[in-house]
Amino acid sequence: MNMLTVDDLCFEVRRSAVRRTLEITVDRNGDLILSAPAETPEATLRDFVQRKRMWVYQQLARQETLTREVPNKMFVDGEGFLYLGRNFRLRLVDESIAPVKLVGGRFVMSKILASEGREHMIRWYCGNATRWLSAKVEDYAARMELAPAGVKVQDLGYRWGSCGKGGLLYFHWKTILLPARIAEYVVVHEMAHLHEPHHTPDFWRRVERALPDYELRKDWLSRNGASVEGL
Repeated sequence: MNMLTVDDLCFEVRRSAVRRTLEITVDRNGDLILSAPAETPEATLRDFVQRKRMWVYQQLARQETLTREVPNKMFVDGEGFLYLGRNFRLRLVDESIAPVKLVGGRFVMSKILASEGREHMIRWYCGNATRWLSAKVEDYAARMELAPAGVKVQDLGYRWGSCGKGGLLYFHWKTILLPARIAEYVVVHEMAHLHEPHHTPDFWRRVERALPDYELRKDWLSRNGASVEGL
């Protein structure tokens, strides 16, 4: 792995023969990634980092603040759980046909399952995320002139989504916790990667054609995404 250290900042350098621009990404776990054209001199990389230092510090501080604010969920009556940006209270019952279901504006779970509540909730989120995200991918496929091979929902660590080999689209199950319009941006973002693997100007133009207000949605996700991670 190629690393670059500039003062107190350490970057993983990812070089690509097809990339034409420099870009810094602050991953959701705080890792710093510097994407660059294959033959970019180290001096050029260092100069770019120096010019972007304040922005990097701001992003790291924002992530640290948001992460501290995320509480651990308790599987007790009245605890709130997100679904498409709305908060639904949990109701524990003596018996339930399904491990988890959403009924009358409440999540319902059997009391006997509460000790394993996280696993059951994640399974419910995965199933509903697969259906919802697949429908959104289908909605945008024609207008973006794409034919994705399918949708997979799983735990992607610190990524909301990724574009895999063979045209498969992967999404974190937590995407279904986001407000619908923000989850929709995640879908369009990953679909645009089927055309262009890097965040080039052409990539963002493709996103903008599908979502003219994508910058507002992207900014919301950057500012608030970490706050929906607790479960």
